[in-house]
Amino acid sequence: MTIWFENDKKLPQGRLAAVSYGIVGLIGLLLFGFWNLQVLRTSYYAGMAERNRVRSIPIIAPRGSILDRSGRVLVDNYPSFSVLLLRDDSKLTASLLPQIADGLGMTLSDVQTQFDAAKSLPDFQPIVIKPEASPADIAFIESHRPDIPVLEMMMVHRRRYGENDFLAHAIGYVGEVSTEDIAASGGRLRSGDVTGKSGIEKQYNDALMGTDGLRRSIVNSVGKEVGQLEQQEPTPGKPIRLTIDYDLQSVAEQAMAGKMGAVVALDPRSGEVLAMVSHPAYNPNDFAVRIPRQEWDQLNDDPTKPLLNRAIQAQLAPGSVFKIFETTAMLESKAISPDFKVFCPGYATFYGRVFHDAEKPAHGEMDLHDAIVKSCDVYFYNVGQRLGVDRISYYGTALGLGRKTGIDLPGEDSGLMPSEAWKERVFHEKWYPGETISLAIGQGATEVTPMQIAYTIGGIVSGGVFKQPHLLMSDQPAPEVDFPISESTVDFITQAMYGVVNEGGTAAAVKLPGIEFCGKTGTAQVISTQGKKNAKDKSGLNNHAWFVGFAPRRNAEIVIAVLVQGGGFGAVGAAPIARDIVKAYYDKKAGTFTNPQEYTGNPQPAAATATAQAAPAPAAPPADPSASGETK
Repeated sequence: MTIWFENDKKLPQGRLAAVSYGIVGLIGLLLFGFWNLQVLRTSYYAGMAERNRVRSIPIIAPRGSILDRSGRVLVDNYPSFSVLLLRDDSKLTASLLPQIADGLGMTLSDVQTQFDAAKSLPDFQPIVIKPEASPADIAFIESHRPDIPVLEMMMVHRRRYGENDFLAHAIGYVGEVSTEDIAASGGRLRSGDVTGKSGIEKQYNDALMGTDGLRRSIVNSVGKEVGQLEQQEPTPGKPIRLTIDYDLQSVAEQAMAGKMGAVVALDPRSGEVLAMVSHPAYNPNDFAVRIPRQEWDQLNDDPTKPLLNRAIQAQLAPGSVFKIFETTAMLESKAISPDFKVFCPGYATFYGRVFHDAEKPAHGEMDLHDAIVKSCDVYFYNVGQRLGVDRISYYGTALGLGRKTGIDLPGEDSGLMPSEAWKERVFHEKWYPGETISLAIGQGATEVTPMQIAYTIGGIVSGGVFKQPHLLMSDQPAPEVDFPISESTVDFITQAMYGVVNEGGTAAAVKLPGIEFCGKTGTAQVISTQGKKNAKDKSGLNNHAWFVGFAPRRNAEIVIAVLVQGGGFGAVGAAPIARDIVKAYYDKKAGTFTNPQEYTGNPQPAAATATAQAAPAPAAPPADPSASGETK
């Protein structure tokens, strides 16, 4: 009996010891947990508590206004609200997405896609799920704060551009930053920010964007704001003033309405761009709020390419405008006498092939001055043959062709000034002499942009001082490229271009009484005459019309380049547009400019512009041009 009793007393003691050890272990775990919470991870949990109590909403800085040269507003802002989705508690936010989509009139897939795309961002950083909140959206958010605390509103300033597509390609447009932009910005950008995507908006984005502020408020457990903390005010973006003249721009826009092409007007003395038009264009206001994907796809798929800035990106053959560059090469190189004459029977044969002149009847005997005034192709065929491709290429490149002008816009293209070395490098073929004949009248491989033409012609008539074109008004002189041209050459070219307009030349119909308006017409073929005859679909095969002009005859103040794609002869399709802009420029100087609508842009009847500017472009030369006897 005694032995049993002793064993019975020992059992509870073992159990008590096990329980005691367990209690000690639990107390140790609790103490470690307290140590972890209050010592090791104090900052982390304090931050979480602070974010649960304090809500930070960015205050987007308004972008700076964009003004014309006289201070008239081209682009400003209007107030709006964006809907923010808070993601501090991602599980809660995810569970509320169906209600949010339904309340804001959005599809669940759209909201879910935006939520998923932001997973790479910090949880405390809200995202914009609806850029433009309607009154119904605002009412929904305010009335559902207790049960949907993850929605907030942020005041933003949307861009307000001119009507329709006014100055669209020069100004550009803005767009909401992507998650990739935010990740790459190093914290400088946040969801809801907008940044310049093209044009001036992109080029000077840092100045226009300003610095965002921050609003911090105290919220309760259901997300209702119960107090406010300090607020950091935003710094608005700086307004910038452009060199654009609103009135000249209006006249140019009106003259190009319904056409495809570009206009560039600049002051060759300073490089200031006075007007720049590219048509067809887009409406930048469509980008002020997030543009629908369908609309974006339509713009990109449109065969007229409305997103293409033709002023700096349309690379096309210059037609007879190129004869001014060839004349400069002829006079400056002294390879051919200035007294060189050619008899023009309306055609010429080179390397066994007949090249026709566009003019009928034949010009007869031509000197250099008359050849420019009448745009005689046969004369310049002969000049091109004697100069050779490499001499033409050297002067063309030195004068600014085949390279960017350096204008302060993104996306400028360089065009092309071909040479023997270029063809060997690109096509691994030799340059055939017959190609030089085409090159001589601005056909073949040569490609230019309207901006290049205005820039280079402005430099030629300024004695070889090429001022870099720019759109931002500045007190500092523009960078320049100097390629000295003799005074005799400048005098000859300016006098010949004066004759084109004022001595019964190819642009006689655009003569302006009392104004020394000078110019050169050009017509560039899209396809050879024979090719056009054989084509089943002849749409889009009309010649491109070119005109470059300046005024006055000495010390030019304004240079204008006009391209009308499919516009036919330069004298008919392009010259009247330049005439209207020059007329408006002089009317402004005289104080008589009243309304852009007074400048009709209507060309004179074709009969009044009787002469043409460029011969039909020969087709690409055969493998051995000397073996070809084709005529056109």
